[in-house]
Amino acid sequence: MTHVEQGDAPPLSLARAWGGEGHLVHLAGVAAPVHYVDFGGPGSPVGEAPVVLVHGLGGSHLNWVLLAPLLRRRRRVYALDLAGFGLTPGGGQAASVDDNAELLTAFLRQVVGRPCVLVGNSMGGLVSILLASAHPELVERLVLLDPAIPTRRRAMDRRVAGTFLIYRIPRVGELFTRSVSTRMTDERRVRDTTALCFADPTRADAQVLAAGVALLKHRRRHAADADASYLEAARSILRSLGRRGRFPAAMASVTAPVLLVHGDRDRLVPVEAARTAAAEHPDWTCVILPGIGHTPMLETPTEVARLIDEWLGQPG
Repeated sequence: MTHVEQGDAPPLSLARAWGGEGHLVHLAGVAAPVHYVDFGGPGSPVGEAPVVLVHGLGGSHLNWVLLAPLLRRRRRVYALDLAGFGLTPGGGQAASVDDNAELLTAFLRQVVGRPCVLVGNSMGGLVSILLASAHPELVERLVLLDPAIPTRRRAMDRRVAGTFLIYRIPRVGELFTRSVSTRMTDERRVRDTTALCFADPTRADAQVLAAGVALLKHRRRHAADADASYLEAARSILRSLGRRGRFPAAMASVTAPVLLVHGDRDRLVPVEAARTAAAEHPDWTCVILPGIGHTPMLETPTEVARLIDEWLGQPG
């Protein structure tokens, strides 16, 4: 494993309740320190490939606290915060999907130090696809949970489509994002995000929700660039998916085995996107989860862990 410079202790240790230990690390080529959580598990060099978990837009390592303990029984498990999210500051580090793919590449090389099982949700799935395409030597297997992939506009939820349209407009997107962050309480923002991402918000874990509120309160006080990072990332998703040739080519060039899991009640990335991807990539394993929304690792973590464990046990 390449030596990296550890920074100060992270300002919060929210994942400790689920057996995770947070770290801040300075990576070569990355402007800001990167926060990640090591959930432990078997980690010898001769063991199974470690699992690296990559969150989506507006998410953080907290998106994985229910799934990671279920996966660490057999493998070492890490979850990192992308630039501008969670406890990784913006601090001069750009937050676009391409820049975060570079950050993730540095993390895999300098912290994980060996090929991994890469698991990405939503924007994290998009980032993971870009990395697996550009650096196949770093990814042993790829798991995509409701990834941000192209879909037909008419299939999108109207509220979601309208919000992303606002994000695209210069100055209007900034005003809208700032308005949301200032007029809503942190508790309301967590409730609204849960309602959008879950098919059934009553399935949300109360302890995870409380941790999410605590993280937002911390970011409100200490992450002055949070809105700018969010908007930069959102706009970069639209640009990436709007480039007709580039992203389909990246998907087609992924050589690692792929497990695609998608909730059929996802309002952010319609299930038709996953069905289209599965038809275009018949070598991928695709599982559609009935009655599940955009974040299956939070809504049905036991089922997702079972699917991943069983798939990892199959020949590549």
